[in-house]
Amino acid sequence: MGLLLSCCRPAAQGCQLVSAGQVREPDYSGLRSNVSQLGHILGETMAAAEGDAFLELIERIRVLSKGARDGSPADREALLSQLRQLDDEQLVPVARAFAQFLNLANIAEQQHMVSRTMAPLLSASRNLNKSLLELREEGVATQQIADTIAALKIELVLTAHPTEITRRTLIHKHGEIGECLSQLELAGLTEREQSRLHARLRELIAQIWHGDDFRRERPTPVDEAKWGFAVVEESLWRAVPEFMRRLDEALETHCGTGLPLDAAPVSFVSWMGGDRDGNPNVTAEVTREVMLLSRWQAVDLYQGDIERLLEELSMTRCNDALRELAAEAHEPYRAILRGLRDLLRRTQQHIEALLRGETPAPVDILVSEEQLWEPLLACYQSLVDCGMQLIARGSLLDVLRRVRCFGVHLVRHDIRQDSARHTQALSEITRSLGLGDYAEWDEDTRRAFLLRELGNRRPLTPRRWQPSADVQEVLDTCAVAAEQPTRALGAYVISMARQASDVLAVHLLLQEAGVEEAIPVAPLFETLDDLSRAREVVSTLLRDSWYSGQVAGRMMVMIGYSDSAKDAGVLAASWAQYRAQEELLEVCGQYGVELTLFHGRGGTIGRGGAPAQQALLSQPPGSLKNGLRVTEQGEMIRTKLGWSSLAVKTLALYTVAICRANLLTPPAPRDDWRQMMEALSADSCAAYRAVVREEPEFVPYFRQATPEQELAKLPLGSRPARRKAGGGIESLRAIPWIFAWSQNRLMLPAWLGAGAALANVVAQGKAALLQQMAQEWPFFATRLSMLEMVYAKADEGLSAYYDDVLVPAELQPIGAGLRKQLAMDIATVLTIQGAEVLLSEQTWTAETIRLRNIYTDPLNFLQAELLKRNRQRQSPELERAIMVTIAGIAAGMRNTG
Repeated sequence: MGLLLSCCRPAAQGCQLVSAGQVREPDYSGLRSNVSQLGHILGETMAAAEGDAFLELIERIRVLSKGARDGSPADREALLSQLRQLDDEQLVPVARAFAQFLNLANIAEQQHMVSRTMAPLLSASRNLNKSLLELREEGVATQQIADTIAALKIELVLTAHPTEITRRTLIHKHGEIGECLSQLELAGLTEREQSRLHARLRELIAQIWHGDDFRRERPTPVDEAKWGFAVVEESLWRAVPEFMRRLDEALETHCGTGLPLDAAPVSFVSWMGGDRDGNPNVTAEVTREVMLLSRWQAVDLYQGDIERLLEELSMTRCNDALRELAAEAHEPYRAILRGLRDLLRRTQQHIEALLRGETPAPVDILVSEEQLWEPLLACYQSLVDCGMQLIARGSLLDVLRRVRCFGVHLVRHDIRQDSARHTQALSEITRSLGLGDYAEWDEDTRRAFLLRELGNRRPLTPRRWQPSADVQEVLDTCAVAAEQPTRALGAYVISMARQASDVLAVHLLLQEAGVEEAIPVAPLFETLDDLSRAREVVSTLLRDSWYSGQVAGRMMVMIGYSDSAKDAGVLAASWAQYRAQEELLEVCGQYGVELTLFHGRGGTIGRGGAPAQQALLSQPPGSLKNGLRVTEQGEMIRTKLGWSSLAVKTLALYTVAICRANLLTPPAPRDDWRQMMEALSADSCAAYRAVVREEPEFVPYFRQATPEQELAKLPLGSRPARRKAGGGIESLRAIPWIFAWSQNRLMLPAWLGAGAALANVVAQGKAALLQQMAQEWPFFATRLSMLEMVYAKADEGLSAYYDDVLVPAELQPIGAGLRKQLAMDIATVLTIQGAEVLLSEQTWTAETIRLRNIYTDPLNFLQAELLKRNRQRQSPELERAIMVTIAGIAAGMRNTG
């Protein structure tokens, strides 16, 4: 069976976990063995299902692909001929063969990152211990470290953006395969135990081959929320207390003190069921249902915890406080726990009645975390007082930590809506009151009206007024927010916020709905223009006494990465994001307001993605002082948080980076670096827009050269691919924009404009300054590193093939020009880096890309052929085969959105 990798090394995402100064080279033998084993089983499965001739066909394609990659024109032509000759009924199985191998290779890589072999290099404990030791060696006082960790606040916001192409059932099987691989590396397994695990692997891979890879219909927002809750149940519920144990041990070792008992360094927020920006499927009723399901899931998980504690805490000795609380029961701990179990059961029944649309009778139910915290804390304190600290710090401590990190709602929920919807609501209200049209007022008039109404106790909306359906939905959403306990909500995020009135409008609508306790209302600054005016907007808000009183010294602002990059290109966008953060920190400092920056990053470089440690350490000084709030999107949730062991590593990585950024302030850019970035930003934006906005045939080229049209039809998520029907790329969401270009391997949004701007500077004889910036400024170093990674994944030959097959002759010069620009940009970055080849200092990354190309190339060639056939005559079989190639290429590229 030839579907084997002779050598396979971890992709960049995982290897960024390796700390600097590692003591030895990683051992990849276990990874190679696992990839080989999984490939062999896949081959056996395909032969049994499809016949030996099919397996021989797959091997022939693989060999030709390898030869083509090695530079053989004959093998390339033979490969293309073989793929063009495939009958329609062969298309799906051939595509699935390569896609499933890439999926299995990914599973092996993920398992390798958490394997015992790699523990000396990559374990969360080693990362935490090594980092705290380095901080001490660099002169940071132990008390400073302890205080910083005690105040640690990591908020991960799980979003349902449609980049997770894999079904939940398939994700479960992938997890089971990873678990089998982990079990097989244990020493001392008997021959029978090994045989059983190998049989389980064969069974799982057969299940995958004989199953359906994709959903037949789009998931609903409730389906997406359930998927998110499953990630918490299957991974994060175990990962959080494990991460805190490791952090506690590292802190005790290096600072002589542990974590405070009530520490909550990590929490989770969800956009699933609450993000209604351009998604008509997310309604107020959906949000209400998702929030009830969230509470139900939390109660169910706590019930499992309490049942386990009931089994374990059978001790009879207790302190006086617990004896009194347990009413002199013989087994006081169990008495307390039975009361909690009854509370949880009542709560679950109450929530189930609400989900059925019933009005349950009033009963005592769980509404605040203190109802769990106080009795559990009393049990903990009693065990400590009675000399049973070992028991107290076991499972009971884990549950206490879950209570602080997950609360009674499992995750808090953000609501997101476009500012235009709020404007529409206020316009209808002011017209109905005979005050004119709010939408036509200037900013000063709007702000004066809003502030006047915010200070007015009378209702805003007139009696017997009937708003339009869209406005009613906005008002109903605010009513749902008013129904919720404050701890259930994270923030109300305003997309496309452009002025102070956009923020005040939401405060007024929430007030009108009856929201009594203020929740953060976070403007989201997305486009280049919005980012440049963020300081002015926030300054205007903070000058007002009503607003200052409302926020009470704390404010949240969201920085958009994907839409700003789509608007101006990655280099101009990244500098605008950096400057906006600096300016917001400065203006909030002037008004004595603590600013939480909320980062709306995606998984890809074109959407702000970068290895976590690099991304955090390249932020402006002071930007992490009030914690990290960041989106985790689509398939990146599974990649970083989907397994408990991976989640523990991810949380440790964030912790290390935040502590270093806050305790050893990153360098602020020098004046000449700033001037250079201003010039680079202007030049790169101009070069990017000259193509994307000013080339009249660019949009037709884009739609022909990529699977953008086909992506819109795929059941990837509940949200439409476009914010509105028709239009150019300005109406296209950032994710399909990025996704489409990654499929044809041109990777355009992640590099266009940047290299041309850098080339201008090099031509001016200022390459030395760029090199200095790369060596001394993490922000700029990260930009170059990310460009280098994009260039390594891009493929001019594959892009040209898509053009040859799909693009009319009159549009092909556009693609030829872009590929010429790509080649020049690569040469420019290599010059600045002082390197001859891409990724010369990351040989493992270069190697894994090279090896994956052998399996992704046939999928790319096949996809182009399939797109051609489907555009000539659409058929369900062709569309399914296209879906398989899209998923396979995404697996080979390791990230999509």
